[in-house]
Amino acid sequence: MSLIVVGTMAFDAIETPFGKSDRVIGGSATYVAYAAANFVQPVQQVSIVGNDFPQEEMAELSRRGVELDGVEVVPDKPSFFWSGRYHMDMNTRDTLVTDLNVLADFDPQIPESYQGAEFLMLGNLMPSLQKKVIEQLKERPRLIVMDTMNFWMEIALDDLKEVLTMVDVLLVNDSEARQLTNEFSLVKAAKKILKMGPKYLIIKKGEHGALLFHGDNVFFAPALPLEDVFDPTGAGDTFAGGFIGHIARTKDISYENMKTAIIVGSAMASFCVEKFGPERLKEITRADIDRRLQQFQELVNFDIELV
Repeated sequence: MSLIVVGTMAFDAIETPFGKSDRVIGGSATYVAYAAANFVQPVQQVSIVGNDFPQEEMAELSRRGVELDGVEVVPDKPSFFWSGRYHMDMNTRDTLVTDLNVLADFDPQIPESYQGAEFLMLGNLMPSLQKKVIEQLKERPRLIVMDTMNFWMEIALDDLKEVLTMVDVLLVNDSEARQLTNEFSLVKAAKKILKMGPKYLIIKKGEHGALLFHGDNVFFAPALPLEDVFDPTGAGDTFAGGFIGHIARTKDISYENMKTAIIVGSAMASFCVEKFGPERLKEITRADIDRRLQQFQELVNFDIELV
């Protein structure tokens, strides 16, 4: 039940209304791996880092069952670096610095030992790289999940639409769904996106939960109301890690099981925002996750009698 995760491993500098961090570990693949490894091992990582990426971080990922054969280490360049500032609503942010560094040369290669993986999580990357990963796999995974963002819709829309025909599940936020389809209604947007190729669409709405679309079916999962939200960076990637981790653990790719996977993803994301970077994800135990899932169950469980 192996899982391939493709994405960035990087450094972030983050400023929110509630605090500031100088340089913390970040990157889509990092967050996905820390979340997914709670449910499935091995997590087979594909990424690129520079000479400044901490060896202790690599060791911590390895200890959690993350295989790093697909992570290229470039000895003479620094790692990808992003800096951003969040507004008071914590849903909008300004990018202050983007230094691609080694990411400018990223040419993902799938190691032979990764071939035959049942599940593939394509983190937010250039669509042409996502396509290249899929084409390198000798056997198509049972489920391919893809994340993307508004930037690629602006500069690589044709490539993005091509990759959409090759994947099973698309993850976007509400503004990205609207941008991709020119529809304000998320229901109308979802119908258009599902015609582009994916069988399932997940629209993330931050603190307002997530929507799952499949055919004419719609499922809504709330976000857990939290007293303290320090840093939303990586929450979407952590959600994706929890989602694909549950799917890979259960090996059940049905619509009904995806409902559960969305709750698991939401639970994992609720941990992520409690501290800067992936620090909170490193602290939690399976018992913590089970308690958080119970909170979600209590949040949405109710009896109603119509008279």
